Amino acid sequence: MSDENSENGGLQRTIDWKQGLAIALGVPVLILPSIGYFANYVWAFAIIIWALSVFQGFMQNFAYGELATMFPKASGLPGYAQSVFTSQDANRKYDRSKLLGGFSAWSYWFAWNPVLAIFSILIGSYLKGLIPSFAGVPDLALYLASGAVVFVLLILVNYRGLSGGATLGYILAVLSLAPLIIISLAPFITGDFEISNITGAWLPADWSWDVQHILILLGLMAMAQWSACAWETAAIYGPEYKHPKSDVPKALFICGSICLVTFILVQAACTGTLGVEGILNEPFSPMLPMAQMTLGPIGGSLTILMLIAAMVLIIQTAFLGASRAMYSMAEEGNLPRFFGKMNPHGTPVNAMIVIALFNMGFIFLGTPSAILAASAIGYVCANGISLLAYVKAKFDPRFSKLERPFKAPAGWQYVAFLFGIFNLPLCLIGVIYLNSLEVGWTSTIVGFVVLALYLPLWYYSQNESRAILEKNNSQSSESTM
Repeated sequence: MSDENSENGGLQRTIDWKQGLAIALGVPVLILPSIGYFANYVWAFAIIIWALSVFQGFMQNFAYGELATMFPKASGLPGYAQSVFTSQDANRKYDRSKLLGGFSAWSYWFAWNPVLAIFSILIGSYLKGLIPSFAGVPDLALYLASGAVVFVLLILVNYRGLSGGATLGYILAVLSLAPLIIISLAPFITGDFEISNITGAWLPADWSWDVQHILILLGLMAMAQWSACAWETAAIYGPEYKHPKSDVPKALFICGSICLVTFILVQAACTGTLGVEGILNEPFSPMLPMAQMTLGPIGGSLTILMLIAAMVLIIQTAFLGASRAMYSMAEEGNLPRFFGKMNPHGTPVNAMIVIALFNMGFIFLGTPSAILAASAIGYVCANGISLLAYVKAKFDPRFSKLERPFKAPAGWQYVAFLFGIFNLPLCLIGVIYLNSLEVGWTSTIVGFVVLALYLPLWYYSQNESRAILEKNNSQSSESTM
């Protein structure tokens, strides 16, 4: 199978479930930009939101695990939706079903893409608080420098294929979980953790369960799933697993179990140690004062450096996921062929370069929460459409004979439908409302503009594909004459 892929110049089957898990283990780090954001709105109740969101991830990933084994050549969520929403009329110039599948993939690409900019900003923020000599460096310059260094490094590391990135992932996986766990467990050992900081501050005093606050809660759930459900990224490497039928479910659910523990632990430790006010005093980097409080200046600094290495891992996870989403779209004819061009090692290097440049532009926004809010719009669209794709795959006779080595529990199409509706429209409406409270309409406008950019790219790709087909047909006719 790997030989066939290699000959065709496609993605190559070079990794096992442990390597896929290693790459996806950067996901727990996604909590970092939201610790202060969530505490600002719901205080200690943020712990419950993370638990509910990881539970949502399990419900959704049962469906994604089955889709992964139904379409073993598809590249994660982008590939599943495109495989289900395929054109049934080859003669139709612009097929709406194909457009919908491609739009889902584009939404997923937009969900992962800004991770690079968000964590480049966070790396710069942590470095500035850690290294006194950086105090006089303008924030934007530090963010751009950290982004440029990380992007170039990851392009070079992954240039020779995913297995090289997975090797780096093994190393960084340890470096990602270790600081999160060390910093989060330290307050319990040192006695700095105060349970009263949680039990006495569950929700703001003015919180009520009216329409406005429910919309805020839905918006936070949209933001939370961007982080806590993102371990489905383990399935995006479906075409590159040696044994996708067994590797995908293993990587997915082991990573999910780890996320369930870490997301709850990190938010609870920060709240119990610093209190809500302490978190809000350092909303971008609350792990820094907690580490210095419990581990001392030297120990705190060392663990924060490890945490920065963890941020590099999640940037790598996003880099690989976003580049393969673009490759998948180009392969399906939903993006121009330029984005599907592979180097001799099977790496979609053009897509990686475009993504790096895109994120350097995003860094100019300078605010992680605004970037994340825009990105969450893409993520709820991708999840909503992908879950509905699963429902369609369960009922459409075209897919009834496909092999399904991993099956979700019986009747799971109805569960998937409910979560699909939860994403679209409920979470989408919630995050739009939350954006209007937090940063005005900027994030919403940016989110919808980026999503709308897909339409001209899609129409161009359809015309490009048709022109290539006509050229090939013309050459075939001439050769037969």
